[in-house]
Amino acid sequence: MLCLCVQASVCIKITALCPIALLEKTSDLLRWQHKNPSVHLPWKQHAFPILSDSSPLYLTPSEPAALTAEEEHELQLAHDRLLAVGARCAEHDIPLLVDAEYASVQPSIDYFTFVGALACNGGGRPIVHGTVQAYLRDARDRLEAMVRAAEEERVCLGVKIVRGAYLTREARLAESLGVPSPIHGSIQDTHDCYNGCAAFLLERVRRGSASVMLATHNVESGQLAAARAQELGIGKGDRNLQFAQLMGMADGLSLGLRNAGFQVSKYLPYGPVEHIIPYLIRRAEENRGLLSASAFDRQLLR
Repeated sequence: MLCLCVQASVCIKITALCPIALLEKTSDLLRWQHKNPSVHLPWKQHAFPILSDSSPLYLTPSEPAALTAEEEHELQLAHDRLLAVGARCAEHDIPLLVDAEYASVQPSIDYFTFVGALACNGGGRPIVHGTVQAYLRDARDRLEAMVRAAEEERVCLGVKIVRGAYLTREARLAESLGVPSPIHGSIQDTHDCYNGCAAFLLERVRRGSASVMLATHNVESGQLAAARAQELGIGKGDRNLQFAQLMGMADGLSLGLRNAGFQVSKYLPYGPVEHIIPYLIRRAEENRGLLSASAFDRQLLR
């Protein structure tokens, strides 16, 4: 991640550390345990709450098979990989941002993230950051649950807030199963959820119990968060508050926030074109105001 400030960050996908089929199976088991709290998962380590009462559980309609010994071993290897990366990031005091992905694997991703946070976020310095997708109806409930648990354990929680990048996939899957979409019914509901989650976390930043990266290309969200941070007396140089945009998107917002003194990062995807283009297409879908924002940026350059 390229920064307009001195603070660098590292982004990672759990699907790069663990086979997707295993993440899907583990997510099924985590959802089943949420439905049936008496279920024992012998491989499960201590973590913050992963699901809430408002979380959709339709992807796990019946009891899934337990992990085999080989799968448990593979899961542990994936944990070890994440903790090794987290330890290196902690050694250099660099935040590690775990990307959110699609619903079939997200419970496992959150589980990995929380185990990593408990291992690496000691001493009041958050290293491992999870990601909350504000387009999900259960986003606020899950955020509040994880924050409460982290505060009880005196762990500084790191959170990146995004709107969400798998809108079409999630809506089509829910429709094919004949269940309500897990996505908010309108873009305004998503905006409201994003801004509400941001305000909730900014209060925790003020208390010193959380770190937040506000990943947004929405000018209004950036302005609201900046104004709220100032109301709360959060220093503009506070490392526990950062804004982020993709390189080439919402540059006017990035420069405006940076010129106002806030910490701003520009996310720079790097890799083979065939891997990067699908990623950027999802980002464009996520940011439906992209074209108007680009026009705004062009106007600023005149």
